[in-house]
Amino acid sequence: MDSTPASSPTSLRHEAEEALRALVGRGDARLRDDQWTAISALVERRARALVVQRTGWGKSAVYFVATALLRARGAGPTVIVSPLLALMRDQIGAASRAGIRAATVNSANVTEWEAVHAGIAAGEVDVLLCSPERLNNPRFRDEVLPRLAADAGLVVIDEAHCISDWGHDFRPDYRRIRTLLADLPPGIPVLATTATANERVTADVAEQLGVTSGAPGEVLVLRGALDRESLHLAVVPLPDPATRVAWLARALRDIEGSGIVYCLTVSAAEEVAQQLRAAGLEVGAYTGRTDPAERERLEEDLKDNRVKALIATSALGMGFDKPDLGFVVHLGAPASPIAYYQQVGRAGRGVDRALVALLPGPEDRAIWEWFGAQSFPDETRVRAALDALSVDTPTSVASLETAVDLKRGRLESMLKVLDVDGAVRRVERGWVATGAAWEYDAERYRRVAATRVAEQEAMIAYERTTDCRMAFLRRALDDPDLAEGWRCGRCDTCGGVSLPDAPDAAAIESARSDLDRVGVEIMPRPQWPSGLDALGLDLRGRIPAGEMAETGRAVARLDGLGWSGPLRELFAAVDEDGSPWDGETPAPLRTAAVRALTDWDELWGDDDGERRPRVDGVIAVRSTTRPRLVEHLAGGLAGWLGVPLVGTVGPVPGREEPDRHDVNSAIRLAGVARRLALELSPAAAHGLAGRAVLIVDDATDSGWTLTVAARLVRRAGAGAVHPFVLAVR
Repeated sequence: MDSTPASSPTSLRHEAEEALRALVGRGDARLRDDQWTAISALVERRARALVVQRTGWGKSAVYFVATALLRARGAGPTVIVSPLLALMRDQIGAASRAGIRAATVNSANVTEWEAVHAGIAAGEVDVLLCSPERLNNPRFRDEVLPRLAADAGLVVIDEAHCISDWGHDFRPDYRRIRTLLADLPPGIPVLATTATANERVTADVAEQLGVTSGAPGEVLVLRGALDRESLHLAVVPLPDPATRVAWLARALRDIEGSGIVYCLTVSAAEEVAQQLRAAGLEVGAYTGRTDPAERERLEEDLKDNRVKALIATSALGMGFDKPDLGFVVHLGAPASPIAYYQQVGRAGRGVDRALVALLPGPEDRAIWEWFGAQSFPDETRVRAALDALSVDTPTSVASLETAVDLKRGRLESMLKVLDVDGAVRRVERGWVATGAAWEYDAERYRRVAATRVAEQEAMIAYERTTDCRMAFLRRALDDPDLAEGWRCGRCDTCGGVSLPDAPDAAAIESARSDLDRVGVEIMPRPQWPSGLDALGLDLRGRIPAGEMAETGRAVARLDGLGWSGPLRELFAAVDEDGSPWDGETPAPLRTAAVRALTDWDELWGDDDGERRPRVDGVIAVRSTTRPRLVEHLAGGLAGWLGVPLVGTVGPVPGREEPDRHDVNSAIRLAGVARRLALELSPAAAHGLAGRAVLIVDDATDSGWTLTVAARLVRRAGAGAVHPFVLAVR
């Protein structure tokens, strides 16, 4: 700790406000009282503080001003743990305006890491921003982080609700921060900030902030009012996706300024963006599939008003800073009022009025349930992973997949939680077990799951409430300043919001026609998963071209709009006994399947000026779950194409029970490879050589059923295999 004499409160506040003015570029800027309270606690008392304040309140000013004051007193650099690249870019820009030298290490600037580390060692970096995931990179964790922690002048955890199991955006990597805080030397101040924490999350985060190497420390908690006077909230219930898209196209022409349209899934965001561009609107799609460089370009386009809106998933969320954002519209509701408040908080920070509209859909619950199913695995699978790990020899995630029947994303998340719990450790070439005792906290996971269900019900209640909507959100976040009976006077239930006119019948019909598109490409699997020899399969490396399928087609994805709705209904339907519904392909889907084949150019050739199919026969993937559906679909398509149904690919005797789909790639492939066999008559097998075949199934998920089926048919002599399914899961 430096030995600079303490400043008087008056002179320190003057110095702090001079730093604030440099930061914001305004000569009249003054600190809010709670900003000053936090800054003085960090600088004078080297305290630990949690600041829970609405978006736009100025939380980043607290840590940048505190950094300037601490560095002037000889303290080391500030370390900011920040969740998103967009947030990091904005913060580095803000810091440079105040003469604060900021740098970042993240997945998008790998080539700069060595220079950044050298700058830190030379004292040339005032602020280092890093992602929570970076905290467990073996080299960063073992070599860089200990030096930073020992010499840091301030540690900041931004979007601190991510620390808590109860937060709407819980991240396993954020729980590692508890260990970082416990290992900090005495006297290093810590600041945590968030805009979205109710009392339960606030208490949980404050408890974790108080963890030290000695006795629990005192944590200063500053919570402010959550009302946003610029936000005009509304819920617009509309009957179907076409009407919602038509309303949105009309609204974007009427609403002033630019903004964000949130969708619940990647497919929906991409479809909506395509629809709006076709309607002549300047919009971009921003999702988890968007390339990092493209994301940065889209962010700048929105900030500079070169686009009317970004059609985004939650990938565009915390930390995106555009003070004049004029609107936030949701096509589909987030799973909790807390998550909703966090996203709508992007709007209206620097304007007097911003429209916030929610267009809920009946499919929202199914999407919430799908995300909920990605929760922490059951104890059997966790124990299987621990048993498969060595204490001495690292195991890669790919190799671990052969021992644990979890998809890779869930497996990696589970390992991160076990790492935080001390049961495993990430090293350079994979993961090792620590040998430490570990208990499965079933009660904790049950409570978290129950809380999420309660939050979903609260979101439904928000949609249906006739009371003030802002009061509802403030109550959901336990706003300490919410007075009994308070109403905002600005939302649709208070009568203070003007909504764009409803779309006319022609606009709705046009949107419905656009959503009527069919045909999604199914890319063939190019390579076998690693480690299959451990499962008794002699498959490795790239799949030979002579054993691969061609690029296939599906009618639609299950998580999109348009035909996704009827497909979701089909695959969610059950019989009276609870088993999956099975029957003839519904008539609308027959028409959609025929249209998808008609539009599939690679399936057709020109014979004397007449368009003819390039396939010589159809093979069905014999289903044990929906046998009538697949048989009817395959037979109907064969008849329409004018080619024979030549055989099936089906389960071998004794393996009729369907395999699970919620497993990782290696386990899924192993099950499929052992289960399926080609079933052809002798005549069909004899005539297969060099022929092109259409393989038909009801749906595809991992792609391994179609891959194995295509390999069987190609190895039997077929010259080409074209997969076709109703839906991509």
